Amino acid sequence: MLVNSHHSITSLELRPPFGRLLKERFIRWVFMVCAFFAVVITFATLGMFVAESLPFFAQVSLGEFLGGIRWAPLHEPPSYGVLALVADTLVITAIALGVALPLGLLSAVFLSEYASFRLRQVCKPILEVLAGVPTVVYGFFALRFVTPLLQRTFLPQLSFWNGLSAGLVMGIMIIPLVASISEEVLFAVPRRLREAAYALGATKFEVTTRVVIPAASSGIGASFILALSRAIGETMIVALAAGRTPAWPPDPTRPMLTITTTIVNIATGDHEATAFIWSVLFALGFLLFLSTLVFNVASHVIVRRFRERFP
Repeated sequence: MLVNSHHSITSLELRPPFGRLLKERFIRWVFMVCAFFAVVITFATLGMFVAESLPFFAQVSLGEFLGGIRWAPLHEPPSYGVLALVADTLVITAIALGVALPLGLLSAVFLSEYASFRLRQVCKPILEVLAGVPTVVYGFFALRFVTPLLQRTFLPQLSFWNGLSAGLVMGIMIIPLVASISEEVLFAVPRRLREAAYALGATKFEVTTRVVIPAASSGIGASFILALSRAIGETMIVALAAGRTPAWPPDPTRPMLTITTTIVNIATGDHEATAFIWSVLFALGFLLFLSTLVFNVASHVIVRRFRERFP
């Protein structure tokens, strides 16, 4: 009898107060509503693009839209092929990622593994200042500094508007994004993993490349995904520095026209404001939305497989 009484008293003592349970349930519901709200916004955006682009696809076939290389909506007869726009967008994005990913990751490795605490506290805020610079400033920097520099030193035949300088400067803009996220996940790798590798006789370089980076691969992959999405959706740099003429086949030394620049041209009144031309705008936005979604899903799959390989 005494044992049962003691057991019941202990159970009552271990049971959390009702107010605390109510608070936990409330917080859980808030988190659930926020997650549900994000999903609703995504599907609402997708539905808007589909509904608004239907008038365009009612007149232009999907094969002509995706397979055509001529974008000339103001000519007679008009042409709405976006293959050249997609190719120009991917080329400029590839140039940007070729700059941002290695430099951003190497900067993160230095800050996390090699820099002293004081140097890290100084260098990281300076690096992140680049993320706060308006993109229009980067656009003028590409147009008035990088392009003349490339013309004087490497490519005299480089056009005034070109995809190369736009891609290089876009990569510089994305470096803080990759470096900041990658540095945080590298720094968060448990210290015991490093110490175990050192105990086995590994060097600093071996610990970094064979232990720390594989352990942080999912976070590094997430930074690459964000950089890819940021590059595809960038507008001002390519609108100012890349030009407004689609290049086919894609040539970074010539003017290039990306999907985002085309959307800006339509939205800012370069075309006559009709219901059909606005449906063209939403069709381009729908294509950009799906492209970003496909890249994100593919990147998540790659990151997950890499995480399974290096748990």
